[in-house]
Amino acid sequence: MIIAIDGPAGSGKSSTAKAVARRLNITYLDTGAMYRVITLAALRKNIVSTDDTALAELVAATKISFTGVPPATRVWMNGEDVSDEIRGEKVTARVSEYCAPAVVRNALVEEQRRIGSGCSLVCEGRDIGTTVFPQAELKVFMVASVVERAVRRKKDFEKLGITKTDHELMADLEERDRKDASRSLSPLAKADDAIELDTTGMTLEQQIDWIVERAEQLVVNERN
Repeated sequence: MIIAIDGPAGSGKSSTAKAVARRLNITYLDTGAMYRVITLAALRKNIVSTDDTALAELVAATKISFTGVPPATRVWMNGEDVSDEIRGEKVTARVSEYCAPAVVRNALVEEQRRIGSGCSLVCEGRDIGTTVFPQAELKVFMVASVVERAVRRKKDFEKLGITKTDHELMADLEERDRKDASRSLSPLAKADDAIELDTTGMTLEQQIDWIVERAEQLVVNERN
């Protein structure tokens, strides 16, 4: 079974997807981290997002791997642990820009599909149900108010020692939404057969239960 969780930044996708995978004892594929790794690699080498040739070479030369299981999963770039750095403000501010080029998306989507061809998994992003795994048995589109998403993002940044005002965070999220929804290749969109889940006011456990219940019901239906 493939569970595809999509939605805008800060809607709760990552935390929920990791916990669902842990609850169901299946693989968690962090596709967002893969794009963050490429963003970090490009920024380090001063490669602009419009240089397709350099980006294609960069993606081909960058080995992305994961170790451990949620919540202790670590992300590696060519053997370097970049788990914390890819979540920092510098990468977060630019990741939408480096997600957009076709040379990046096409290469990473193929890698994600390769991983998904051999196991049951949970993955989250902005085009998982529409582009990466359109055949996913369960598609969830998570949303939340921009105020709630700003509160969540603030907590994430505080863990990294980054301080931003609520106003700055809401403005950042709204700009991120605009970029993700308007990009020409694989924009943020709800799949026609996705179930929308508004997580505003919901606890993490409630979000997990909601998805796990639907996944378990699908298994029961298949057996019957």
